[in-house]
Amino acid sequence: MTVLRSLLLFVLAALAEIGGAWLVWQGWREHRGLWWIAGGVLALGAYGFVATFQPDPNFGRILAAYGGVFVAGSLLWAVVLDGFRPDRWDLTGAAVCLLGVAVIMYAPRGT
Repeated sequence: MTVLRSLLLFVLAALAEIGGAWLVWQGWREHRGLWWIAGGVLALGAYGFVATFQPDPNFGRILAAYGGVFVAGSLLWAVVLDGFRPDRWDLTGAAVCLLGVAVIMYAPRGT
């Protein structure tokens, strides 16, 4: 159950951070206005809180592992919302990052 909770928190964190950054991008670069930017800032703040609910107590480990989730999640976000078509190297890189997440977060550790 702890691994499932952790994975769900990573997904939620990815939605908050990637979504927040996308809203800021849309507000500023696509001239959609300050409300989009404000929504993005709130979502980015929510990301910071979501990360604190991870069961592992080590900030550095959580943030390092989340980096891999962010890579894969960003590509997926781009596919769904921006019509981006990743090539095999994008997909390979994302798979390597997710493998890194699994090793960092879920490999057995000695006491």
